[in-house]
Amino acid sequence: MFSDGVFAVLITVLVLELHPPQLPTFEALLLLWPTWISYAVSYIFIAIVWANHHHLMRYASEMTSRLMWLNFAHLFSVSLLPLSTAWMAVSELAPQPVAFYAAVFFLVNLTYMFLIWDLLDRVQVDAVPPSVRRIMRVRAIVTLCLFGLAVVVALMYPLVGLGICCCCLIVYLNPDAPGGGTQLLGASPIGGRAAAIKWLRHVRHIRDPRP
Repeated sequence: MFSDGVFAVLITVLVLELHPPQLPTFEALLLLWPTWISYAVSYIFIAIVWANHHHLMRYASEMTSRLMWLNFAHLFSVSLLPLSTAWMAVSELAPQPVAFYAAVFFLVNLTYMFLIWDLLDRVQVDAVPPSVRRIMRVRAIVTLCLFGLAVVVALMYPLVGLGICCCCLIVYLNPDAPGGGTQLLGASPIGGRAAAIKWLRHVRHIRDPRP
């Protein structure tokens, strides 16, 4: 999938931004702590975004032009992460770079929220219960507000702003909303297995039409 390739490339770009210290000492390595913190948070963030994006896309029964461009917007926002990570690391967690970093989190969450709206509106009610829809939307709105708060707070207290961003990631560790389960579009494994068996019988009938 194209989106998976984009996420994989972004993680690779993050690694390429890591440079060893010039001195062969652990002290020199520890002096790069802003770089390690920036890389660790960004890596976890991309992993969480990737997992939630992959989980959400299971609800897409067809690719519409609207969904395609919303997905491009989401990937564009995520692609800004290596730049913001490098700036924050070089500045040693200065206020404005951290605020920009939080703003990228805000943009990623905003575009993800648009994806939720578009996909859930086209999914049948019996596939995703109203309570699960409500939880997914409330979670997106609350974290969006917190990311916006992190942008403002980071201008005065950068470490606090970065901490708010990290706390918001915790609620997305599990892509499934409480009560959502892990089934795709409400389909049971038994139903999926029956459909596969039916398809195999159809293929065999085409190859050997004899009764």
